[in-house]
Amino acid sequence: MQLTITRSNQLKPKPAANKLGFGTIFTDHMFNMDYSVEKGWHNPRIEPYAPFVVAPSVMVFHYGQGIFEGLKAYRTGKGQIQLFRPKENFKRFNYSARKLCIPPIDEAFALHALKELVKIERDWVPDAPGTSLYIRPTIIATDPFLGVRASHTYRFFIILCPVGAYYPEGFNPVKIMVTREHVRAVRGGLGDTKTMGNYAASLLAGEKAHQAGFTQVLWLDGVEQKYVEEVGSMNILFVIGNELVTPMLNGSILPGITRDSVLALARSWGIKTIERRISIDEVFAAHQAGALTEIFGSGTAAVISPVGELKYEDKTIKVGQGQSGPLAQRLYDTITDIQYGRVAAPMGWIEPVD
Repeated sequence: MQLTITRSNQLKPKPAANKLGFGTIFTDHMFNMDYSVEKGWHNPRIEPYAPFVVAPSVMVFHYGQGIFEGLKAYRTGKGQIQLFRPKENFKRFNYSARKLCIPPIDEAFALHALKELVKIERDWVPDAPGTSLYIRPTIIATDPFLGVRASHTYRFFIILCPVGAYYPEGFNPVKIMVTREHVRAVRGGLGDTKTMGNYAASLLAGEKAHQAGFTQVLWLDGVEQKYVEEVGSMNILFVIGNELVTPMLNGSILPGITRDSVLALARSWGIKTIERRISIDEVFAAHQAGALTEIFGSGTAAVISPVGELKYEDKTIKVGQGQSGPLAQRLYDTITDIQYGRVAAPMGWIEPVD
């Protein structure tokens, strides 16, 4: 396929690095590509960022057939732009596509198109500490049809957003609330995919958590409601004794790329890592016994997010005196050093843009 490029003739002013926030400012250009049964994926193009004109009946509005990904571009100290493990993102993108009956994309071409888009928008990649260019690939169903079936047409697009810290707390520990009142996902469903409905299912519990003064919700399994799964925007990990423990991937937990990076780094440092079922009662018992020394989340947006307080029913525990722990700090420093080019990356983790 031939990628066509149409440049905007009216560029926006670049925001100040201390005014970025997360997810509110968008760059001048975007990538678009269309799908039909007759043509397959076709007409790949980079063009000015603009609204879509679609019928009110398109299927994504009514049946939620859509998927997305999240990754970042980073500016190194030498001014070069690089991506962190983008091939894994597009691999997961296609996994989500299969679960939602969406035709798979050519992962190599998608990465090529993304790199061309980032090259055009390279001046939007901020250089202040902790900032980056967030990348959101998305596919939506576009058939104008009211009926429950897979769409026959789709739009694949990529938008870019310069960002600062995801959580207002930055790297400081966050407060997490465990919910049993609500269920996000069950095995065999869509909990392990990045699809719109997966996140819509988390909104009500998240709002209740915010109203109670907590940053996020920690979900339990949807069947027995006793085993820890993940936080709304990140995977969860525990340091218990001399082991790093995280819930195993079981079909209802998103296979996080940062999670995978954390486990790989910890193993390379000789830390015993275990992926298994862990109940919320075990977590609180480990704290009571003095064995639970750290809790932290991992995800693209926040990278590593220490958890300083965890509330479950009428019990609240503070972890590490409410301070970030040494392993969370080491992982955060190492991953961000890799992302910003300050240290050498493991093979295949960094994809240079130019």
